[in-house]
Amino acid sequence: MEISAKGRLEVRITAADVGKRVSVRRRHDPATEGEKFTDTVGVLASWDNGVLLITRKSGETVHIPEASLVAGKVVPPAPARRRGPAASYEELARVSARAWRPVESERLGEWELRAAAGFTRRANSALPLGDPGLPLPAALDAVRRWYGDRGLPAYVQTATGAEGTQELLCAELERLGWTREVTAELWIGALAPVADRDEGAGVVLSREADDAWLTRYQRKGVSEVALKVLGSGASVWFATVPGEGGGAPAAIGRCVVDGRWAGFAAVEVDPALRRRGLATRVMAALARRALEEGASAAWLQVEADNAGARGLYAGMGFAAHHAYHHYRSV
Repeated sequence: MEISAKGRLEVRITAADVGKRVSVRRRHDPATEGEKFTDTVGVLASWDNGVLLITRKSGETVHIPEASLVAGKVVPPAPARRRGPAASYEELARVSARAWRPVESERLGEWELRAAAGFTRRANSALPLGDPGLPLPAALDAVRRWYGDRGLPAYVQTATGAEGTQELLCAELERLGWTREVTAELWIGALAPVADRDEGAGVVLSREADDAWLTRYQRKGVSEVALKVLGSGASVWFATVPGEGGGAPAAIGRCVVDGRWAGFAAVEVDPALRRRGLATRVMAALARRALEEGASAAWLQVEADNAGARGLYAGMGFAAHHAYHHYRSV
């Protein structure tokens, strides 16, 4: 907290600091039990009518009455990562979008409107990476119309928690009545350590998701549209560990190689065979192929409540880069 030369806590932020990363301390209501003060760090998204709105790294928004502040200061951006590849949010947003292409898209200024008959929110949401060319309310009206014409709900994909992410846009979406439905994280790491984790023996690699692969994929009844999305990307590989007796595969995975990046997805294991290293084997085999194609860095997406996957990926050297969210129009 900011402390004056006389040892007093001071509030050294104003409404002019909207858009900056801040740290504030607030006093609780005297009638409230528990801690007397709470500290909050995040991006100051707005300061209107005596209330501060701060968006934390996780995307959570906190409303803080101005009258409760006892200290506050602008803080520098989060320190640069000291391990793994360096990457900006925009680079990762574009790479991950190219790895999961819609079947239809249209530009709205620097936003991309994406549709794939409802198969996953990622392929059926607006990706805002710049200026839509319209005031925000008008741009959101255009998004609603575009998705409405296709019989789809209107979603906007945003991100928080890294340099250049969209805390202010998130706050505006919430102010305008959009509802956040899903939050996950994008993790990154060096590729070579993934390949070194296992020999990858017994993993079959293919350019297509065949019938066997699809029997293990969690989304059942995959349509032709879904197959197009799964097969999209610069260089796509599907991995399969065959099951016993010709049944469903013991494990599967998908990887898209795009320049220096290898993106992992759909890593799934037969529930009866978990904790036997099959997911590691699948990822190692895919990582080796990606290294052969010139990739050096890796990314993947993981949900916040998937403790097993998070533990696996952390052990491979991955770490969270930013959180991403899907906002739905009500």
